[in-house]
Amino acid sequence: MKINRRDFNYSLALTLGSLQFSHLAFHEQQQTLRVNGDRITQHIRGLAEFGKNPQGGVSRVAYSDADKQGREYVIGLMKDARLEVTIDAAGNLIGRRAGSVPALPPLLIGSHIDTVPEGGNYDGVVGSMGAIEVAQTLAEKNVTLRHPFEVVIFQNEEGGLIGSRAMNGELTEKELDLVSRSGKTIREGIKFIGGDPTKLSTAKRKQIGAYIELHIEQGNTLDTEKIKIGVVEGIVGINWWDVTIEGFANHAGTTAMNNRQDALLAAARFIQAVNRIVTSVPGRQVGTVGRINALPGAPNVIPGKVVLSLELRDLDAAKIKMLYDKIYAEAQQIANDSRTKFDFKEINVNTPAPTSQFIRSYITESARKLGLSTKLMPSGAGHDAQDMARLGPVGMIFVPSVGGISHSPREFSHPQDIANGANVLLHSVLEFDRDQVA
Repeated sequence: MKINRRDFNYSLALTLGSLQFSHLAFHEQQQTLRVNGDRITQHIRGLAEFGKNPQGGVSRVAYSDADKQGREYVIGLMKDARLEVTIDAAGNLIGRRAGSVPALPPLLIGSHIDTVPEGGNYDGVVGSMGAIEVAQTLAEKNVTLRHPFEVVIFQNEEGGLIGSRAMNGELTEKELDLVSRSGKTIREGIKFIGGDPTKLSTAKRKQIGAYIELHIEQGNTLDTEKIKIGVVEGIVGINWWDVTIEGFANHAGTTAMNNRQDALLAAARFIQAVNRIVTSVPGRQVGTVGRINALPGAPNVIPGKVVLSLELRDLDAAKIKMLYDKIYAEAQQIANDSRTKFDFKEINVNTPAPTSQFIRSYITESARKLGLSTKLMPSGAGHDAQDMARLGPVGMIFVPSVGGISHSPREFSHPQDIANGANVLLHSVLEFDRDQVA
């Protein structure tokens, strides 16, 4: 049958118009998607049963029985969300769903469920339950992403980002023998939760499309300013040192004050110096001495040795180094004045991780369309996202923490704020998946 050019052009126009309408209708349908906030709350409360304590919080430290039980609960939720669940060699829980364009790099979302001793019910958990809810919402609405999609629950975030460091290939053999808060070594703990420390290389990723993490703020900025969504501009670098001060232990009653080599007195001067140096420079950097041990620890003995911690945090690695150099120089002056010796041992380095500008724009725009106020802000706490930044672009979404309280049984975020954050996560995922196809 012959068809003239006019009829052909008219038929083509109808077809293209129909396709365009179909695409727009699908896009509009996606814009109306919302998570089930009540279900997130239910899942948070369900997970809180594992390791709960009388104070109202949880002690679900990595590699404990409570951690293992909580992970089994989470595996059930991931399967309910129609994810294919596996445990990688590092012990990370991974729920996968194929994308319609398998060649694209995977899009990851998630967080962690392990806690500090006597911790709260929201740190890490909000991001983990929010990520699973996003997966369940997409499944219920029959939305298939173009990118392969993964929900990742990282193991032992609180003990030094162990799961995410394994995923970017930076977890060392030496670290595997460190003892965790559970009493198990990292190596033993990985085996305990179903990983295989002899095959850690298989957990290493070469590339990801992106990683987006929902988290409570753990500070009071959003709560105080009544802002609904924090758009994280970057995660601070965190440098830790053990500082050992050697003096001379002697009898407290028979040693004259001017003859003492008091390591604790030198430590006191050092702690004051850290505070003075860190606050002398404009910016949002912080410095902390959070642990101190004086030896031999008797009331009638002049302390001959002190071991304390030094931690510096900032978004700028060069500023951290500058502060450290100043602190080190002053420590040498204190040593000369007090006839003591200072030794600095670097324990851990988490480099600053700026978030992706285009993922920040997806988060901001998603929040705007949902009618939620936003604020660009740094993360003063470490997160798995800073390790994932070595593998691809990352973004973080903060929701308010009431009173800025975290790592405490009193930690709390309102259910509506959590649902808001999960909806922003959902729509940021959809925006990324639609735009990023290279």
